[in-house]
Amino acid sequence: MEPLTAICAIALFIQLFSIVFAIWRLEKPTATSPVPARKPPVSVLRPVCGLENNLESTLRSTFHLDWPTYEVIFCAASADDPAVAVIQRLIAENPNVPARLLIGDDRFSVNPKLNNLLKGWQAARHDWIVLSDSNVLAPPDYLQRLFARWLPSTGMVCSPPSGSAPDGFFAEVECAWLNSFQARWQLLADEVGLGFGQGKTMLIERRILDESGGFERLGDEVAEDAAATKIVRAAGLSVRLTREPFPQPLGRRAWAGVWKRQLRWARLRRASFPLFFLPELVTGGAVPLAAAALAVASGQWLLSTGLLYAGVWYGAELVLIRLYRWPLSLTTPVALLVRDLALPVLWLAAWFGNGFVWRGNAMAVPSLRQRAATGEEPA
Repeated sequence: MEPLTAICAIALFIQLFSIVFAIWRLEKPTATSPVPARKPPVSVLRPVCGLENNLESTLRSTFHLDWPTYEVIFCAASADDPAVAVIQRLIAENPNVPARLLIGDDRFSVNPKLNNLLKGWQAARHDWIVLSDSNVLAPPDYLQRLFARWLPSTGMVCSPPSGSAPDGFFAEVECAWLNSFQARWQLLADEVGLGFGQGKTMLIERRILDESGGFERLGDEVAEDAAATKIVRAAGLSVRLTREPFPQPLGRRAWAGVWKRQLRWARLRRASFPLFFLPELVTGGAVPLAAAALAVASGQWLLSTGLLYAGVWYGAELVLIRLYRWPLSLTTPVALLVRDLALPVLWLAAWFGNGFVWRGNAMAVPSLRQRAATGEEPA
């Protein structure tokens, strides 16, 4: 077999395998999890920072959870945050749900979200705690779906975000990144026992962090989900993901914002789990499609063969998007292609830089040399 053909064949096999596996996960009988028998009281912590797209609808969703006993604790670093007025109005409109707004910034880490959340963790009344980002839309069965994945060997249940309600082409590109690419591979990792934390939604029992040194241990890494994953695994427990991701309404997006978010996440993954980050270069369509184009240009393939290859590659992903009920439009194939063309550039940028900006805060991940100097082993 010619080298170019071999590259294309191996890549297509991996692509189709991951998609079939994700569809199997969705369709298998246990995908519709039963309502858990025990429903312990839960504290839901939601940090806010500014007015995001669809903020009121995402925060409002927390007041309509189908769960017997839970409280909601909103955390803002400053009383001047424009989200404060939205929260105060929602609390007043929903007096039947115990809810509080805590304001203050305890700067114990380089992670502004953790500094914002510490007061909420300390004030939480219940032992089961969900850390839920402000842009996550919580369905009524939000807590059922989290607890349905908790087994005796579980130390944390998470959910990657799935992009929803995109407004404009670049929001569709972000959906292509979040849904049929990142969520697909994270769900596959979970299915084979390699699940890892995702900071958008994290369910954890208080004692797990208390026994490892407390909430402040989440500041051991720049990304709290990476720190939580390592804490849970060190305790001999596993991280599990919900059967389907919870939606994140995107609204309007600009390319600069999409790129900066993806670069931030890529650099965090590279810093926290470098051995798992390495293969990301070849998980998209850029390398195999370039190989297919070279095969056509060199006369090894007919043009029709190359077009068929691209059709199968993206056609399978479109089927996945349709079955998971993720946003799908006539421009989705173009969004998938733009994403794949950007992936190699993103991968390289993640290796050749450590800085990023998160909601106005300049931050940096430690380099591999800095980790080696402190004696930290790569994950």
